[in-house]
Amino acid sequence: MKRLIFILAVVLAMTGSQNITDVNRDQSWVNIAHRGASGYAPENTMASFVKAFDMGADMLELDVQLSKDGQVVVIHDSTVERTTDGQGEVGNLTFEELRRLDAGSWYGSAFKGEVIPALAEVLEHFAGRIGLLIELKSPSRYPGIEQKVADDLSRHIFGADGGERYKDLIIVQSADTNSLLRFHKIMPDIPLGVIITSAGDLSKQRLEDMKAYAEYVNISLRLVSKGLVQKIHQSGMKTIVWTIRDMLQFPYVLQANVDGIITDYPDRVPISYMK
Repeated sequence: MKRLIFILAVVLAMTGSQNITDVNRDQSWVNIAHRGASGYAPENTMASFVKAFDMGADMLELDVQLSKDGQVVVIHDSTVERTTDGQGEVGNLTFEELRRLDAGSWYGSAFKGEVIPALAEVLEHFAGRIGLLIELKSPSRYPGIEQKVADDLSRHIFGADGGERYKDLIIVQSADTNSLLRFHKIMPDIPLGVIITSAGDLSKQRLEDMKAYAEYVNISLRLVSKGLVQKIHQSGMKTIVWTIRDMLQFPYVLQANVDGIITDYPDRVPISYMK
């Protein structure tokens, strides 16, 4: 896949957006907004995604699950208590019930009335304007979620005529490799990322196995080292690191030559690292 930042710049120039081209940077890594600009707005809401877009993020990271009636919804936790005024598991609530919840007031009164978005809503608003890193969250809870996500992507990324649009602005990731394999069979051209929480999971053989279907190995900040990043690169894959919340963490992470960073504060990238 061509370097994502180059594709983003081309697409944004074509669409007239000022999101990336205004900052005039040619960096070798991708600035990804964690659940949107979640340091400034309630996570995984349209307010957070719009804020990240306006701040010049290269990509939006978001989490998807299924409602009781099979709608792909954007929320991180398996229950709604932490980020809404409701109760219950996401998969036990219908889309209409989820949409009635206030997903903003917990963060601040200015965000009262924010709702849990559908993936289709996010795609409709942002597809082709900014990159999207879509995480299949706990997919074993939601049989068929891979097809549901693929259906939404087909409608908004490939279009009704079947022609490819903005395909290279999408990455799908998960910690569940079985889910990624299922998704790969459905949409083999969409880049995939395997989420890793332990360096012990990255034997040479496992990297070779993952390379058959994935282009990214995405690692926790606590795992970052030049040696591990080099090992991933030598396998022919790239790596994205999550989650940076402190500017002082940037030098070490970027000097390790990572390909992307996920951060709550996409506007706090030190100027010295905007090449």
